[in-house]
Amino acid sequence: MENAKNRRDFLKAVGLGVADVVFRRTVCMAVPSPDGRQSSRPNIILCMADDQGWGDTGYNGHPILRTPNLDEMARTGIRFDRFYSAAPVCSPTRGSCLTGRHPFRYGIFHANVGHMRPEELTLAEVLKTQGYTTGHFGKWHLGTLTKTLVESNRGGPRGLEHYSPPWENGFDVCLSTEAKVPTWDPMRDPDTGEPYGTHYWKEDSTRETENLEGDDSRVIMDRVIPFLRRAAEGRTPFFTVIWFHTPHRPVKAGPKYLAMYAGRPDRERHYYGCLTAMDEQVGRLRNELRDLGVAENTMLWFCADNGPEGKAGELPGSAGPFRGRKRDLFEGGIRVPGLLEWPGEIQGPLVVEAPCCTSDYFPTILEVLGLGSTRKVEPVDGVTLLPFIEGRMEERPTPIAFESDRQLALVDNRYKIYSSDGGETFQLYDLLEDPVESRDLSREKPGVLQSMKETLSSWRFSCKESLDGKDYPSSCQ
Repeated sequence: MENAKNRRDFLKAVGLGVADVVFRRTVCMAVPSPDGRQSSRPNIILCMADDQGWGDTGYNGHPILRTPNLDEMARTGIRFDRFYSAAPVCSPTRGSCLTGRHPFRYGIFHANVGHMRPEELTLAEVLKTQGYTTGHFGKWHLGTLTKTLVESNRGGPRGLEHYSPPWENGFDVCLSTEAKVPTWDPMRDPDTGEPYGTHYWKEDSTRETENLEGDDSRVIMDRVIPFLRRAAEGRTPFFTVIWFHTPHRPVKAGPKYLAMYAGRPDRERHYYGCLTAMDEQVGRLRNELRDLGVAENTMLWFCADNGPEGKAGELPGSAGPFRGRKRDLFEGGIRVPGLLEWPGEIQGPLVVEAPCCTSDYFPTILEVLGLGSTRKVEPVDGVTLLPFIEGRMEERPTPIAFESDRQLALVDNRYKIYSSDGGETFQLYDLLEDPVESRDLSREKPGVLQSMKETLSSWRFSCKESLDGKDYPSSCQ
């Protein structure tokens, strides 16, 4: 496999043989954090919806949509009210979840652009060295999954340079698609009934052909549950990534879910219906964790990869009160639902009002495992959220930087700067007083603006250095 060869070539170039890479990584990673925290090896699940807006949940006040299981997670765990996707589109955000790094550091600038480089270190690779079994289920969108079959957006010979499937990035068990599929009968075009052209692939590089009808979220969860059961029976900690396709277009819901929204326009019935179907599978997951006796020691995270698709008023997705939608670096494009349920450690409901981000998963999980001083691919853009979880911190220690197309933004605990023209001009907003970004304060607070511009400029320079490959260590020191 080409990516495996690339990884071997990289390891050889930096003086690590294939046989000793796992040992060396284990040695480098098995370092207790400075506070002496030792690994309790909690199970970890990262769930993510595709194009679900901040307002597309009951707990955030949607007047129609039913999401009882997400609502219960918000009541029993932590609700992150300022949770950000690392990008306003899907692929870059997904990369940030697994690496803790902004994808402009390794070339995933947009959807269907770039791939997960073999030199990058993913959460799955880290956790495998700690005895975890790892599974990816759902949308991948960080590289192609086949070299032979022309499928999806880039799969097959036309996308050989971007072949980077989850099973070559640390995942043991997979049911993964390169990109989107319909949210009902995922292998069939909803308009013609013909094959959709995107397939589910397994860890042995073969296509799944069974049990692919009906609700796509259920199709995914049907593979997650056996994975969890095997891990629980073997008393093995698990790391599970569940990246739903819902509610990305093509948006379709089945009869049961359409009936729940009778009387609404068809586009709303399908949109709300597929989200309620996904929520039902989140509930199924939570019940299974309890039935297996592992819920107490499982971190169950949920977020979305970006804001809702389309123009407000034209498509049903809701960004709540916020300005902008998918593809925007205004709040509506990047502020998304964010939840954490961890019954053995969190007695909710708790609310974190400081800005948090998908890039924070990586450093948070490493610190939870007692690997806070781990050598890793640096720099990491995320910060550990453990002090928030434990109530030891109220403000984020470093700001969150964004870049997408020609848009730029920087968010700290209070202020945000935004540029639509690559940094030629900037607007400044006070997100505590004006979360809907209606009043530009750039002329009133030039000192704040200048300081944040300098921080953002330094970050962009750092990203360019990373993109040139300067972050990859010559050895584990």
